[in-house]
Amino acid sequence: MSLPGSGSLDPARAGGTRAIRRAAALCVLLLVALLVNATRVQIFESARYGGNPANQRQSIARYGAPRGDIVVGGRAVTGSRRTDGMFRYERTYADGPLYAPVTGFASQVYGTTLLENTQDALLTGSDPSLSALPFLHGVTRARMPGGDVVTTLDDAAQRAAFQGLGGRRGAVAAIEPATGRILALVSTPSYDPGLLSGSADSVARSWKRLNADTAQPMLNRAIRQTYPPGSTFKVVTAAAALDAGVVPHLDAPTDSPDPYPLPGTKTVLTNEANGCANASMRYAFMWSCNTVFARLGVQTGLRAMADAARRFGFNDAGLRIPVAVAPSTFDRKLDAAQLAMSSIGQFDTRATPLQMAMVSAAVASGGTVSPPYLVERTTTGSGQTVSSAAPRAPRRAMSPTTAAQLREMMADTVNAGTGRNAAIPGVLVGGKTGTAQHGVDNSGRPYAWFISWAQADYTLEPAVAVAVVVEDPAGRRGEISGGGIAAPIARDVMAAVLATEQPGQSR
Repeated sequence: MSLPGSGSLDPARAGGTRAIRRAAALCVLLLVALLVNATRVQIFESARYGGNPANQRQSIARYGAPRGDIVVGGRAVTGSRRTDGMFRYERTYADGPLYAPVTGFASQVYGTTLLENTQDALLTGSDPSLSALPFLHGVTRARMPGGDVVTTLDDAAQRAAFQGLGGRRGAVAAIEPATGRILALVSTPSYDPGLLSGSADSVARSWKRLNADTAQPMLNRAIRQTYPPGSTFKVVTAAAALDAGVVPHLDAPTDSPDPYPLPGTKTVLTNEANGCANASMRYAFMWSCNTVFARLGVQTGLRAMADAARRFGFNDAGLRIPVAVAPSTFDRKLDAAQLAMSSIGQFDTRATPLQMAMVSAAVASGGTVSPPYLVERTTTGSGQTVSSAAPRAPRRAMSPTTAAQLREMMADTVNAGTGRNAAIPGVLVGGKTGTAQHGVDNSGRPYAWFISWAQADYTLEPAVAVAVVVEDPAGRRGEISGGGIAAPIARDVMAAVLATEQPGQSR
């Protein structure tokens, strides 16, 4: 018999205590499981759930506040408009067609392109760099007010290029040679990105109409379309031949026949210009003698020609500005006849207008190519700098001596050769014309090309390098030329840049 206080535990009470302990342990286990699962869902599985098409919360949050702006010359060329829909704000564009090849579109239905795409995190406020405590961003995932993207564009140059093309199919790219800053990037015909903003039925109709348009207004011809560069590629061929020592000096006879039989074939190459037989490089460059440069390419050799093209930027699939740029190409497997044609910018040689602006910029900058870029800096909505364009090492495309010789020849071409329509009074201008054949048996209307650079007399180096291509030039086929059609556009773009570069003025 047990006495009270003897230390013995009533069996019923003991069983109840064990049950309480088990229940408590189960509660703790369930709480731990709940915390583990919440951690898994919130941290490790957040991307999968957040990216699920059925999850509208991200989109609602994305369009629940004004989007940051893209800025040109101190002025926002984008905006945000309040709506009554589930997605509270939609994108607006000032001068939409003018800047569409730079901004792209931000559509609630069709996504984003160009700068609206590459800078999307900053513009929507989800970029951790916008936060005062970025290391906590992965935990809190707070959405800050959208930041702004300040571009390198020169507004006056952009407008001059757009007006010069006048709606014809074509493109213009302009670069500051010393830095690689992109001053103009135009593609026509263009479109208004605002037509794709919002989620109304009209957006789908606009999308269908734009994609069905045979003029391809949404194609960015300046960076996403490649063309045969025609005689503008003779700058690359001349650089390769001079660096290789194939030509002793600019006025030496080249021993080039006219017409020139393409090696290993019965085909002969002819010229539009007169006096090309045995012409010097200087004369051949000024008057664009095909026979001379085709033969120089063969004499220089495939390896040296391909290496020269690579140094200028051809065959680079990784170029970003930060938007991806279609690679310009020079084939590394060619027979002698193909090499001859490739050396005058025909056969399989292809280039974007931006690439050919880089070629002209290399001549203007003394033989180096600075990687082109489009974003000067990014800022918070209040204007504090988030990031700035970091200087990138230029690439040597040719020797300084060769660059000086090419500058001399390009200046001669504008002063007294095929590029006279690019001349600007009181300004040193260099240029090279091009008329590129294309289509089956060259049946298409030739593309009119012009590349150039300009230096004011009060500066130590050229301020701008330009490339212009017009796909559908007006006039009879035999009258189409880069000097007649593309050179005046380049002239106006260069003049616009120089006007904002005058002493005491700034962009």
